[in-house]
Amino acid sequence: MRLHSVSEGPANGPVVVLSSSLGSDLRVWDHQAKALVRAGYRVVRYDHRGHGGSPAPEGPYTLAELATDVVELLDAYEVCRAHFVGLSLGGMVGMWLAATAPERVDRLVLCCTSITPGTKEAWARRAGTVRREGIAAVVDEVLSRWFTSPADDFWREMFVGTSAGGYASCCAAIEGVDVAAELPKITAPTLVIAGEHDRATPPEDGLRIATGIPNSRLAVVPGSAHLGPAERAPEFTELILDHLGGSRRTAGEAVRREVLGDAHVDAAEPSAFQTYITEAVWGSIWTRPGLDRRTRSCITLAILTALRCHDELALHVRAALRNGLTAEEIDEVILHTGAYAGVPAANSAFLVARGVARSD
Repeated sequence: MRLHSVSEGPANGPVVVLSSSLGSDLRVWDHQAKALVRAGYRVVRYDHRGHGGSPAPEGPYTLAELATDVVELLDAYEVCRAHFVGLSLGGMVGMWLAATAPERVDRLVLCCTSITPGTKEAWARRAGTVRREGIAAVVDEVLSRWFTSPADDFWREMFVGTSAGGYASCCAAIEGVDVAAELPKITAPTLVIAGEHDRATPPEDGLRIATGIPNSRLAVVPGSAHLGPAERAPEFTELILDHLGGSRRTAGEAVRREVLGDAHVDAAEPSAFQTYITEAVWGSIWTRPGLDRRTRSCITLAILTALRCHDELALHVRAALRNGLTAEEIDEVILHTGAYAGVPAANSAFLVARGVARSD
């Protein structure tokens, strides 16, 4: 299989594979992919066979085939070992992969998934309906489970754009899911995330998975239905980032180097305080997806100007330039801050900023 996939982020970053749900494609991970790349990860997203841009060979498919597709994808990217984050069907693939090829999985995140997703009869009926009447015949039923409120056209178009044969063949893979006995074999540190209002794979399903996998834990996200990474993107993203590789320190180190430069980070003497800064400031705040780095630089410059923290201000003027602000925009930030924090504070900040500009 030559799956449709996208690779984003630094070539030498830790690899994270994002695997989507039945009826969705790799765009379901847009929010998480952007945050992971910004945190220094190399993100590989893909479409299951029969979904998105991937081909739809004659089915039915098995879970083993879907997981083997991932192994072949990793081989194509020359990746020996990766973190794996799976949603629904993607989570089932992740469990199979982590149990049968543990050397390929570093850390595992299982979102809104199950080891007992409905009955075999129900999946066989759905597959039969889709084969006879087309995928649009089940769109309303599926979307009602994806979100707690009505889905917009983007998600409807994504779902009906899925190959009917591919969808039905993946239903057959889910119909045959039987991974309960495999859970104790999973050695990867595992985070199970369930949606509070998920009717397709409720929190009880997540609890069964977390109970069966050694070294795992369960998190339940309030206000989330089945497509949690899209509906409650910030909450899912934060949980994923926090789990991957003790990632606050890893992600914080990567972002701190990108913003401040290797020379500054390498010159900082290791200490408990430096670890705190890396994890609590750079790993928990600068990695958040809610604001881009230009905006965070503007806020930081304004606060440091108001506090008259001149040494730190000089450092962050350089960081702002690395984050894409121009010297003129930095002047505007200081001028605006002066209107609220006082002219003397702004005057001192202008001197610092222009000194940095001259020295650089």
